[in-house]
Amino acid sequence: MSEALWTPSPERVIKANMTEFLRYVEERGGPPVPDYSADSYWQLHEWSVNNPERFWSLIWRFCGIVGHRGTGGGAERVGIGLDNMGPPEMEKGPRWFPDASLNFAENLLRFTDDEPALASWNEEGHQRTLTFKELRESVETLALALSAAGVVPGDRVAGWLPNIPEAVIAMLAATSLGAIWSSCSPDFGAQGVMDRFGQIEPKILFAADGYLYNGKEIDLLPRLRQIAFRIQSLEHVVVTPYRKQMPDLDGVRRGTLWSRFIAAQWGIATTRKQTPPDTPPRRTPPHGVFRTPVEGKPPETHPLYIMYSSGTTGLPKCMVHSAGGTLIQHLKELILHTDLKREDCIFYYTTCGWMMWNWLVSALGVGVKTVLYDGAPLSPSPDILWKMVDQEGITIFGTSAKYLALLEKSGAEPRKNHDLSKVKAILSTGSPLAHHSFDYVYKKIKADVHLASISGGSDIISCFVLGNPILPVYRGEIQTPGLGMAVDVFDDRGRPVRLIPGELVCTRPFPSMPIAFWDDPDGAKYKAAYFDHFPGVWRHGDWAEITRNRGYIIYGRSDATLNPGGVRIGTAEIYRQVEQLPEVVESVAVGQEIDGGGGSSGDVRIVLFVKLQPGLSLDDALSERIASRLRENTTPLHVPKKIIQVEDIPRTISGKISELAVREVIHGRPVKNTEALANPQALRFYERLEELRY
Repeated sequence: MSEALWTPSPERVIKANMTEFLRYVEERGGPPVPDYSADSYWQLHEWSVNNPERFWSLIWRFCGIVGHRGTGGGAERVGIGLDNMGPPEMEKGPRWFPDASLNFAENLLRFTDDEPALASWNEEGHQRTLTFKELRESVETLALALSAAGVVPGDRVAGWLPNIPEAVIAMLAATSLGAIWSSCSPDFGAQGVMDRFGQIEPKILFAADGYLYNGKEIDLLPRLRQIAFRIQSLEHVVVTPYRKQMPDLDGVRRGTLWSRFIAAQWGIATTRKQTPPDTPPRRTPPHGVFRTPVEGKPPETHPLYIMYSSGTTGLPKCMVHSAGGTLIQHLKELILHTDLKREDCIFYYTTCGWMMWNWLVSALGVGVKTVLYDGAPLSPSPDILWKMVDQEGITIFGTSAKYLALLEKSGAEPRKNHDLSKVKAILSTGSPLAHHSFDYVYKKIKADVHLASISGGSDIISCFVLGNPILPVYRGEIQTPGLGMAVDVFDDRGRPVRLIPGELVCTRPFPSMPIAFWDDPDGAKYKAAYFDHFPGVWRHGDWAEITRNRGYIIYGRSDATLNPGGVRIGTAEIYRQVEQLPEVVESVAVGQEIDGGGGSSGDVRIVLFVKLQPGLSLDDALSERIASRLRENTTPLHVPKKIIQVEDIPRTISGKISELAVREVIHGRPVKNTEALANPQALRFYERLEELRY
């Protein structure tokens, strides 16, 4: 067993929410906890997986979810169908809390005091702070306007917004009425927005006039005019003036400014003598069988969010998530696995198009100050986010593995210039966190900090594997599976494996499974996405390994694994080594089909593309250093047959390297949806390369 990089102090373990939950469960018939060693957690995890009804019932109560569970007797059932979860029952999913009702927004707005709720920053620094009281009042005001505009349960309300308070306010106002919220980032092009929102036909679209990124003003109105014209379901396009006081909305079909929309709809509401804003929000059933909403008739299960797949191989999948499933998973992860308490302040670098935004906003339900940042993470200076940490008193700092790698490359040492005494946890996701990044955090940022690499996805709007504040941190490993999550790793035959890579799976249902894909009435797309490979078992699509410490290593996406000589290799294994070289900014590895094409009668060779530091060129000496490092630290099979320098590497809007797009281009196949890429122009560097012809 390897040596831990960090171990929580006994005092920290005793004070952790996870420890309090251990005691809470023990007092109610759960596993005994004679001490608070690692074994206590693993006993709790095993119990949570084997006793789902009891576990999720206790999570509801421990996390203080606001809602009605039922009126006694059989009315407080936790799940229907949990006792028989083989195929095809797992594919359908059980009905969680079938007799309960709740309102997602009500839970996030349970605090109404003058403590700060949202702090908003961009590249120009701090912008404003809203208290919980002010946030609630803003949501109530907008909710009444939306109601007057005809928004009813099941309607879709969309946001094409920067990460600013208006995005949070609009989401909470819409969901307080039982509407379904869906958002994407303003860096999507017009076609990318229409590919997503065009499928779900929203009634209302919230947008901004522009935003600032890397010191550049981006005008959104030309794209907004196209979007408003093309999505015919839109009845109102509500624009918040973010960069200009009075943006010109001429040509924006059904366009109106935020303040004018509220004023106009409040006038209608007053005329109709509509429900006053202090009336409690409508509580709706959180789970069950999703039906596409019919006008004037709410669905059986209440959907909350529609999330999207990356869409690099076609139109994005529209994944529908329930109010109850999202809420209970987020609160479990925030309170127990992140150790979030009322006195904390949380930040996650994200856009409104990434599930981490939804996850971050749920922290309002814990009553903490939640910090929003809109802009480039290293602009106007590499330490902008750390300045924000100092000024806001951030205790939970969330970011991406790529940010930490770039920070390391820049030579930054935040611990030298910033007061990080309040930071108790650093979270990382988006891609696997490399071994050297673990070392960098502990050497150059803070020695006594809980570094939690986490992994899940928009598919489950939560995590399969994540941090644990009462357990040690080991280099390169994600600490634990989440409570209540029956996570495992299977070989190709569906058998559990340890200490070797395989498919990351979940063998039992969990509340945040998507309740449907949009426009998939027979569930065929849903089944194909998760259950075709191992019937009755959720296959997530990650290539992973369970370690001797019972932690997890994610090697990359299963569909992007390399297969030289019939041996599967995760791309993260290559990036972890190559990107430690100071000359290499980042890299992308793909398999090129040779001697037969399609991998049918031939083989696959690894091709590595590298983006180097400005002014450097790839020569034989650097190529040999790359090859030697891979040969010495991995295996000869990891060594690429070709190493090629490129000017840029394509990434999705959420910042993930798109190996699939590169793979298609080098084989002369079209990339079906370049709108899903943040920098589609980068693909031209991979077209018709002479080096790949021999």
